[in-house]
Amino acid sequence: MDTASSPLQDPTAAPPADRNRRKVATAAALASAVEWYDYFVFGIAAALVLGDLYFPSGSSSAGVLAAFATFAVGFLARPVGGVIAGHLGDKRGRKPMLVMALTLMGVATTGIGLLPTYETIGIAAPVLLVLLRVVQGIAVGAQWGGAMLMATEYAPEGKRGLYGSLVQLGVPIGVVTANTVFLIAGATTSESAFASWGWRVPFFVGVLVLVLAWYIHTRVEETPAFREAERALAEQEKGASRSPLRTILTKHLGTVFLAGGSFAVNTATFYIIITGVLDYATRELEMERSAVLTVSLCVSLTQLVLIPASAALSDRIGRLRIYALGAVGLLVWAVPMFLLIDTKSLLWLAVGTFVTSCFLSIMYGPQAALFAELFTAEMRYTGASLGYQIAAVFGGGLAPFMMVLLLEATGTSMAVSAYIIGLAVIALISIRILANRARAAGDGAR
Repeated sequence: MDTASSPLQDPTAAPPADRNRRKVATAAALASAVEWYDYFVFGIAAALVLGDLYFPSGSSSAGVLAAFATFAVGFLARPVGGVIAGHLGDKRGRKPMLVMALTLMGVATTGIGLLPTYETIGIAAPVLLVLLRVVQGIAVGAQWGGAMLMATEYAPEGKRGLYGSLVQLGVPIGVVTANTVFLIAGATTSESAFASWGWRVPFFVGVLVLVLAWYIHTRVEETPAFREAERALAEQEKGASRSPLRTILTKHLGTVFLAGGSFAVNTATFYIIITGVLDYATRELEMERSAVLTVSLCVSLTQLVLIPASAALSDRIGRLRIYALGAVGLLVWAVPMFLLIDTKSLLWLAVGTFVTSCFLSIMYGPQAALFAELFTAEMRYTGASLGYQIAAVFGGGLAPFMMVLLLEATGTSMAVSAYIIGLAVIALISIRILANRARAAGDGAR
């Protein structure tokens, strides 16, 4: 592992002012929150309305599968965004790529809100929906690395986990905001009005992303770690072009796959409980939509406390120890979670998803700093983004789709539990290898 020789900041460089650190951390956290909000409103809409509006068929399951397949397409596009933004971000800076990602997301999300349905324009509707979802995927793939590095590379020594967790908080904030806006839209419109136009309202909030992109472009400075890496590599680049992507692919691809393998269970389980369970509880278990959305909202609120708490603890006792604890919890809780959900009780649904959310938060808190510390500054955007987005493709993107397929094929939710357990085993194996590499490098359990 590269952490022993790759501090996130150059010790000889003048430390950024505390005020500037706070401004950058706040901007990165806001960028993450609005980006994930835009990404999650699609998942909620896919579970509730998109199947009927854009993929009409005689079977409700077929429509939901088509909508979730479109949801998954966004994940397939995320590595593309990670590769492009990572390569350019390691060469040109973190900030320009973050601004680009926010702009793409704002345009795509607003476009989905304006998109006519299948009934209006026929086959062009699902085609355009897929294309806009691809743009969303590219945008979020580009965003995470930029926001994460803006936060961690400005962090004071000993607080990288905590600063990185501010970006991670964008996920629960995005979920809470998306669920809240959908709840308001559903509560203030009739069923027919919601299906006609009410579901579009959450997508129009995406235009605010463009305002934030302008703010970061004009008011936020590049990170000290990138500026130092840029100076250190200036002489090397006089006679040859520098390719962070080529360096990652030829020398550090194993680390990228280990990072992805360690995180796939987290992203898969997360999308199962916020999107797959929403469909399962409302369509299969016939629970009330607003009640299930409310549970999802409340559960996500707990992550606002647990994510920074686990990140701060990782600053003291090591990233991988905390990370592994969360993976073990997901493995053990996979079966009890669905046993509770299958009772059709709102209370037990809340308990099952709440405990799952706790284990997700324990993993997610230190993850940004952990991935950043796996790579040196000149290749960090590329390496960390690729690891994260590989996990997103094989975990999160396929999870709701796999959940519906497994339920249809087996008739039991225990098949979904087995899917989570399998990913948890892969995560623990990956974490063990990373820990062995860290010890061999003399870096302890970081």
